[in-house]
Amino acid sequence: MSTPHVVVVMGVAGTGKTTVGPLLAARLGVPYAEGDDFHPQANIAKMSSGTPLTDDDRWPWLDAIGAWAHGRAGHGGVVSCSALKRGYRDRLRSAAPGLVFVHLTGDRALIEDRMSHREGHFMPTALLDSQFATLQPLGADEAGVAVDVAGTPEDIADRAAKALAAR
Repeated sequence: MSTPHVVVVMGVAGTGKTTVGPLLAARLGVPYAEGDDFHPQANIAKMSSGTPLTDDDRWPWLDAIGAWAHGRAGHGGVVSCSALKRGYRDRLRSAAPGLVFVHLTGDRALIEDRMSHREGHFMPTALLDSQFATLQPLGADEAGVAVDVAGTPEDIADRAAKALAAR
């Protein structure tokens, strides 16, 4: 399956964006970009210390992801990005109209458990509450699908690909 769309795999920390994103990209036959790689070092340092980012911290990061997505328009691609607020998604869409979102959703306890077992990631579980407090799920007028994160990463990527194909 191939798509000309650029897909943003979104959701709170610990939902599996970095794991599911490349699997979904492989299923769609398009390149994958890791959203965390677009963060300036100052953002990573701030999150590593347990301090949530402000909107001012996020704008350059979102703009960099938007520029990547714009460059992939018509060719397709998958990028991970929390995109927790409607305003963040609007900013991404302003750079790359036509984006489609895959919102990874799930039970908070499952997500916290997965976060507590990951190694080498800068986002501490202490920030999970702020992530859920910030989250604004996709609106009915936003192009995208919600996919539950129960099951294996392969199961999740398969459900995401099927949901995208059905929309």
